[in-house]
Amino acid sequence: MNDTYAAEMRNRRERAHQIGLFRYQVIQDAVDLALTARQRGAVVRELAARTFTDPGGRQVSISRSSLDRWIRSWRSGGFEALVPPPVRAEPRTPPEVLALAAALKRENPARTATQVARILRAQSGWSPSERTLQRYFVRLGIAQAGSAVPREVFGRFEASRPNELWVGDALHGPRVAGRKTYLFAFLDDHSRAVAGSRFGLSEDVVRLAAALHPALSNNGVPAAVYVDNGSAFVDTWLLRACATLGIRLVHSRPGRPEGRGKSNVSSAACENSSSLRPAHCLIRSPIRVRACRSSAITSTPGWPRSVTAPSTPRPDRPPSSVTWPAIRRAACTATRCGRRSCGRSCAP
Repeated sequence: MNDTYAAEMRNRRERAHQIGLFRYQVIQDAVDLALTARQRGAVVRELAARTFTDPGGRQVSISRSSLDRWIRSWRSGGFEALVPPPVRAEPRTPPEVLALAAALKRENPARTATQVARILRAQSGWSPSERTLQRYFVRLGIAQAGSAVPREVFGRFEASRPNELWVGDALHGPRVAGRKTYLFAFLDDHSRAVAGSRFGLSEDVVRLAAALHPALSNNGVPAAVYVDNGSAFVDTWLLRACATLGIRLVHSRPGRPEGRGKSNVSSAACENSSSLRPAHCLIRSPIRVRACRSSAITSTPGWPRSVTAPSTPRPDRPPSSVTWPAIRRAACTATRCGRRSCGRSCAP
């Protein structure tokens, strides 16, 4: 505690010294003894109209009264008079109250400053402000003892067979012809093979469907799909498609992207090796090569496992789940419009 307090006092003295230098730098033209009163007044008025950069890096303007006060201080006490006086170092809060607050914090590190203040008020009828307790805990080095959430440890996971789990994600790709591109890709968690992918100029469900449809036709129906909470992945179309095909749709928790590391690595490999020629059909070969890398869990190559493992039945034709339902109402007859408001012939 003494070392922390001494370091804080040194920092305060250094900041006060920098402020004194800044003040002298501002008024040094106005304290020239060769100036007359009229000339000094003109210099001070000019300084009051200017802006300066203070020690904190901010642009500030100084009033005429402050400049006059600094000039009088320099004349009476020199440079030391320009240095701000030290703040009151003695705490206003009784030491026994602060000691009790520190004891309560050390007793249960999970207690917050609000809870400690509530306990102090219940025991003695008064307590310092919550901000005062927080600063005191920071000075003692116990502020983060209980508030810091322990880092969660994640183990490695891999699906036991192909098509057991697909991981879907969207990558912000490079700009093509001045427009931003997006890559939708579905990665098989077991083999690391790219089940389907598609580049597009918009991050919407239409481009997502363009990647998912050929993935289902070429690789079969997965048991589950793991995606994030992007606008395309929470669209009702994807939920309807998964419900129709019997696919379990799993969304990751917001702020928890740890489960999609495999798709991020494959997307990064695609981005580093792509030249967008054309943008929607280039990534098949680069990511297949990346998927041949050995698995960190089983130490066996990824791509041969996807070939030798039993495959999931594939749909013979595009299922209705990957199409958009539309409700239309006929406004005209087959030969001629019967509505007077139409005013045109609808005959073929």
